[in-house]
Amino acid sequence: MNANVGIVDRALRLIAGGFIVTLGYIGGLEAPWNAVAIAAGSAFMLTALIKFCPLYMIFGINTCTKNAAD
Repeated sequence: MNANVGIVDRALRLIAGGFIVTLGYIGGLEAPWNAVAIAAGSAFMLTALIKFCPLYMIFGINTCTKNAAD
């Protein structure tokens, strides 16, 4: 599993994921949308933490610089 999520992409995923998870918990969303928001936000944060996105691999996208992937 090679890293394919770069530094800026990771930061944006962490910020967006945190916002979406918070929206799911306290945003007043009705079921099942609160669970969807929590799952989506968690997926964003997980891919940021492990530096790998399966969808990026499928579509051949890589936002890492050569040095950041090492």
